[in-house]
Amino acid sequence: MVEVTDKAAAELKSLLEEQDKQDHALRIFIAGMSCCGVQYGMSLENEISEEHDLVVEDKGLKIVMNKDDADGLSEAKIDYVDGPSGKGFIIDNNNGGGCNSSSCGGGCC
Repeated sequence: MVEVTDKAAAELKSLLEEQDKQDHALRIFIAGMSCCGVQYGMSLENEISEEHDLVVEDKGLKIVMNKDDADGLSEAKIDYVDGPSGKGFIIDNNNGGGCNSSSCGGGCC
């Protein structure tokens, strides 16, 4: 299902500790469509609905998503990039179509 890279896991654990939110999960969601295809979003949350949410764990982190989005996120990989264009978390999803990334740019369209 959802995979977290080692680099993203380390950065996310650091962020959770820095913000004193070790009890929170990373929520990932489908945010809409753009010129490049599906766009994704992420947030830190500590409220999980057993009725509406699916929780997966990878590398000691809780990842939560709405059950309705689970099929569209089934091949998602959460990574952390740090380069000339900036740094941050991205969602790469071979199941999502488009440029397979949470951000548009770099000639993906």
